Amino acid sequence: MPNFHRSLTRPAGLVLALFIVTLALSSCAKRTDETTTTSTTTTPETTQTTSAAPSDAEIAATVVAANDTDIENGKLALEKSKNADVKQFANEMIAAHTQLNQQGSALLTKLGVTPADNPTSTSIKTGGESSRATLKGLSGADFDKAYVNAEVDMHQSVLDQLDNTLIPSAQNAELKSLLEQARPTISAHLDHAKSLKTKLGA
Repeated sequence: MPNFHRSLTRPAGLVLALFIVTLALSSCAKRTDETTTTSTTTTPETTQTTSAAPSDAEIAATVVAANDTDIENGKLALEKSKNADVKQFANEMIAAHTQLNQQGSALLTKLGVTPADNPTSTSIKTGGESSRATLKGLSGADFDKAYVNAEVDMHQSVLDQLDNTLIPSAQNAELKSLLEQARPTISAHLDHAKSLKTKLGA
């Protein structure tokens, strides 16, 4: 995450970072600014709070977490896989997400936005760590198939989050535009992962 709040100048930048996501986006912490509607009902027996949409700072943290997770997964694939296609894919993911982290900080600096950790970004981090722990116990074809399956699931999840949460929730016009313009790149990564999955018989 250290690099993200210093990059994001190109459209592909911010969202590629999303990859991995992720693993299901949970509700983010409620915001207090005027753009979010959050209601809380308190009774003697219970307190109910409706979850709010993620703020731009929370979206940024989610993107950083996804980027970092995919980079780490790719590095593990380079260490363990002997398959040339898997290694090529892993290198592609590492290069793309590293560039995204480097590009992302420019826009955030311009906007004066600091990524804010939230339940979703934390879930992505812990989920990535758990996934890598499982992958480390595999080898050969079993590792390759598990890694590629995880990449397919992650990229599909990212597309869903872009469409249903991240793009609709982005308040800054430039941030929203970057997410929208980067979507085709995420889709291309998903197609690549699916093609590799078929080739591996996963």
